[in-house]
Order: sequence, then structure tokens, then C-alpha cells
Amino acid sequence: MADRDIRDGLLNNVIDHPSANFGPRPDGCPIDILVLHYTGMQSGKDALDRLCDPDSSVSSHYLVEEDGRIFRLVDEDKRAWHAGRGNWQDCIDVNSHSIGIEIVNPGHEFGYRPFPDEQITSVLALCQDILTRHTIPAGRIIAHSDMAPDRKEDPGEFFPWNLLAENGIGLWPGVHQTSPVDLPEFDRLLDQIGYGNPSEDVTETEQDAYRVKRYIAFQRHWRPSDISGVIDDECMGIAQALARKL
Repeated sequence: MADRDIRDGLLNNVIDHPSANFGPRPDGCPIDILVLHYTGMQSGKDALDRLCDPDSSVSSHYLVEEDGRIFRLVDEDKRAWHAGRGNWQDCIDVNSHSIGIEIVNPGHEFGYRPFPDEQITSVLALCQDILTRHTIPAGRIIAHSDMAPDRKEDPGEFFPWNLLAENGIGLWPGVHQTSPVDLPEFDRLLDQIGYGNPSEDVTETEQDAYRVKRYIAFQRHWRPSDISGVIDDECMGIAQALARKL
């Protein structure tokens, strides 16, 4: 079966499972960010129940099960409550600008594991479909941990961002050269790519801790083989390559 046939079959069988947890988007607010999450709960059912529980005050637009089933929880024109505190590039209200996809995986707390092929096939199909309806720049297709590095780890180092980019979804550095580490320049490149900074009223120690968490979030997305938070020549080259693609 052709890839397009697989995609059409998946999208024709999206399961409506409405959540009450949403609100209106601000007038004139473009949908120009796509945020990918993992559920971080012990089962997909637990996650689906929580995302649809009115008392939880959380939701997403979609949930993708490990077996590839896609659940639609909130209409795309509504503001789901998936991102929380954080920012990306010029956006400080990510929920208002974004579509959120929760991908079932127990996460780092409950036994993080690679994402099954069936699940990733559905994520690819869903993302490609969303991009037919909304103008979302490649540099604004992000991990939850990208926009909230001090709070989040998802979807984590096992998520195949390179495969998404091969299918027209998001950025990937591609061929890049290593470059000598220059931490002030690396921090500037992270700013350019979109990673936010802590508020100005935090202590210097807190600023240093946040900086390391930014480094780890960067590595989870772009260099998942080593997420130590230590910036090396390869990280420097990747950041330069990404900045050139923006």
C-alpha cells in the first residue's frame, strides 16, 4: 500500500473523543506552532481519561496511541490546554498559537521506551495533515521540552525528529561540521533558534541551572546520543546549521 493510502486510511478513521477542557483562541491569533508531547502516564487509557477529565484542566488537540489509533479531543480552532508556562521564539502564550499532539508513552517516570513504528506512522500522517491546514514554519514544530526546558523532558531523546524532517515536518540540521565551542555564541544561537530565557528576577545560580536545562533540551531534540548538558564541538556545529535553516 502506498504511503498516501496509509495516511488517508489513518485520517479517515480518527476517533472523536471530545474533551471539555478548551477555550477560544484570541481574535486574530494565528495557529503557527505545533507542539509534540509524550503522555508520561502508565497507559494510554489513563492519559485519555485525564485529558478529558473536566477537573484536570489539561487537554490536547490529539492523542496518538501506541497501536496507531488517533483520537481527536479538541477542535483545532479552539485553544487546548497542553503547553503550560514557557515560550518559543517570539511567542509567550504557546497554547493560543499552537496545536498540541500527545503521543502515548510512559515517559521517563514510568519506563521511557522507543515509540512503535505504527505510532510514528500515525504521528507523521497527522502532522502532515495539520500542515495542509495551517502555515506552521519548520522552526516552530517543537518538543514540549523545547518551549519549557526547566519543566519538561517530552517527547524525549527516543523521538525520531530526523524521520519527521525527512517527511517535511520540522527542522533537522542535516550535514553539519563540528565547530569549536564558544558558549556565549552558542547561547546566542539558542536564542535565535527559539529557546527562551529565565525571568530577570531569578538568582545567578538559577540562571545557570536554567542554562544547563536549555542545553539538555537542545540535545534531546537535535543530538539525542548525548544529553549530558555539556556542549561540545558537535553541538556547536548543529546549532550553527539550524540557525542557517531558519
